[in-house]
Amino acid sequence: MTGKTQSVKIRIQDEEYTIRSDAAPDHTRAVAEYLDNAITRVAASSHLVETHKAAILAALQVTDELLREREATKALTREMVALSDDVRRLLPPAKRVSVPVAGPVDD
Repeated sequence: MTGKTQSVKIRIQDEEYTIRSDAAPDHTRAVAEYLDNAITRVAASSHLVETHKAAILAALQVTDELLREREATKALTREMVALSDDVRRLLPPAKRVSVPVAGPVDD
C-alpha cells in the first residue's frame, strides 16, 4: 500500500477501466491481469461466450483460492505457535518470553 490514492488504467477482457486505489499501480495491474487470466481460462474451458458469466465463475474460483490459502495460513500459524511453545519449554526460564502472534489463529 502506498497510502496515496492513485488512478490506474487496467484492461480486463478487452475493456478498459480506471481504478482508484491506494495500492501501488503495479500491484493493481497485477491483480487485473490475474483476474483477466482467470476469466479467460474459465471462458475457454467452459466454452462460455458471455463474459459476465465467465467473470462470475472466475470470481468464484479466485475466492475459493483465497479461502483455501487463508485456511492453509491459519494451519501453518497454529503449527508455528505449537513449535514455538515446544522450543520455549526447552529454554532457560529467563529466556522464555512469549511473542504475540501476528494474525488470528482461531478455527
